[in-house]
Amino acid sequence: MSLNFRFGVASDLHIALQETIWSNSTRFHLVEVSIPALETVLEHLQQLNLDFLLIPGDLTQDGEPENHRWLAQRLKELPFPVYLVPGNHDVPSVESNDRSIAWKDFPWYYPDCGYQNPNLHYYTCELLPGVQLIALNSNNFDAEGKQLGVVDEIQLTWLEEVLEQFSHKLILVMIHHNLIEHLPGQSKHPLGRRYMLDNASVLLQMLRKYQVKLVFTGHLHVQDLAEEEGLYEITTGSLVSYPHPYRVLELETDSQGKTKLEINSYRVKDLPGWENLLETSREWMGDRSYPFMLKMLTAPPLNLSQAEAEKLVPELRYFWADIAAGDAIFSFPQFPAVVRDYFEKFSAQDRNGKPALIDNQAKLWF
Repeated sequence: MSLNFRFGVASDLHIALQETIWSNSTRFHLVEVSIPALETVLEHLQQLNLDFLLIPGDLTQDGEPENHRWLAQRLKELPFPVYLVPGNHDVPSVESNDRSIAWKDFPWYYPDCGYQNPNLHYYTCELLPGVQLIALNSNNFDAEGKQLGVVDEIQLTWLEEVLEQFSHKLILVMIHHNLIEHLPGQSKHPLGRRYMLDNASVLLQMLRKYQVKLVFTGHLHVQDLAEEEGLYEITTGSLVSYPHPYRVLELETDSQGKTKLEINSYRVKDLPGWENLLETSREWMGDRSYPFMLKMLTAPPLNLSQAEAEKLVPELRYFWADIAAGDAIFSFPQFPAVVRDYFEKFSAQDRNGKPALIDNQAKLWF
């Protein structure tokens, strides 16, 4: 079957109505722009004759019912269907509290966005003839109520049945947590592994068994495209964090079954009252980067002393902003050799160490 369709991806919206916004001097998310930024994106997407929009989680600031209600209603008004999954911010606790909805209530807010069975936090649906979406839930809780990034056994059993049933179709998988590393050593680093699915290897093995090629994730708040053994994971940065990105993708297959996916990324550059949004947002992130970069320097594998780290932190003020933007090339000739090598490995490069600027604009063939 020949396919030809266009779709959008916007992630980690962190929607916050004005009356729900809470102040925190260390908050990376610029939730103050969440609603106008989303409106700008939707205005653009409505001009493009999209077939559908994917949102890989973190829909709200922190699971507030009023923010979920607002978003559900707004998405319902769009001329194209929207499909989404929960992020860790959308259901931060099992039971409801004075801020957040209960875990069991999440699907009830989004019956128009894939959740036709409100008793399940995952689903599958036909996007177009020959194209099947599998939307997974990666947010679960242990016996003590601690939030975990994992796909549980019940869902894994369901997933294999669905993969087998629709193996003749093009399958798109959407999940909040990362399955493939997007940063060097992400699965082992104390700051990076919390963004990865705890049982990613199990899920990846199953997806490869059924020759799934495309996975869409969020959570990490960076623009990045990663590939491992023929499976591509496209993670999209947060709409409330620098550089406020979103994507438009076009997929085509020819009569021989060869598929091309063209990825184009855009940025929300200015908003009313935020005329220099990108510059302001970059500084916002830089202002809050000190403790984060200090942890990177003092944690394994570098294990620098506090004194050694404090000397280097100022020169890393925009490091995470550059990572978030995607396609960054780093050079730190002034750093000690071990530290220099470590941070320069975060550059956008292929396995041979050559620049590979594919995080924002790319063409994939499979």
